[in-house]
Amino acid sequence: MTYLSDSEARRQIVEIGRRMYEKDFVAANDGNISARVSPDEVWTTPTGVSKGFMREEDLVKVKLDGTILERGGLGMSSEAKMHLRIYQENSQACGVCHAHPPVSTAFSIAGIALDQAIYPEALVTLGIVPCVHYETPGSAGVPDSVAPYARKFNAVLLGNHGPVAWGRTLTEAWYRLKSIEHYAKILMYTGYIIGRANALTDEQIAKLLEIRAKLGTTAGGAPYGSPYVTNDIDIIHGRFE
Repeated sequence: MTYLSDSEARRQIVEIGRRMYEKDFVAANDGNISARVSPDEVWTTPTGVSKGFMREEDLVKVKLDGTILERGGLGMSSEAKMHLRIYQENSQACGVCHAHPPVSTAFSIAGIALDQAIYPEALVTLGIVPCVHYETPGSAGVPDSVAPYARKFNAVLLGNHGPVAWGRTLTEAWYRLKSIEHYAKILMYTGYIIGRANALTDEQIAKLLEIRAKLGTTAGGAPYGSPYVTNDIDIIHGRFE
């Protein structure tokens, strides 16, 4: 595994924050971004700063146990605890992005997972996206709610809150966050506007899962109703043990 340097991590976080803001994935001071730069060190966005106007000197460097190593004038976001928990649970994760894109956030408010077998690109690059139960933003309940999913999936919808995605790099986490919103739009159009979609067959799903595995992605689950789901469907609907 290759980690970003401190300077490159800070640069990427600021750039992704600007893109989040420009795409209307966040409003005001919403959202948070982080990048792991060593097994135990993470750069993360601070509290109370718009992602569109963030500076590198605003960022906070923290250990996985929450100990602050470096900071500007502001403290660490309360939602950074969710990022740290994902890193603790998934040693391969080196980037986490959380925002409030309108369509996928609407799915999270409705409590609907993104789990339909209709869009090959989503299944290969993202997998399905479970919707976890609601916890108060910034509380200890949020990282606890995400923890069971951190190794088996690449993203979740936080109940009534919005999506969070992680990846082997910060860029991958950001691309997955964008893929979540794109997938949610397609499900909105096919399910609630057009009212029709051609589902992929089990054989087609199997080939897509093979492609995903060849790309080195071992997480992501399988769509609802697929014979490849095994116990993943229990996780999707909040029955993980």
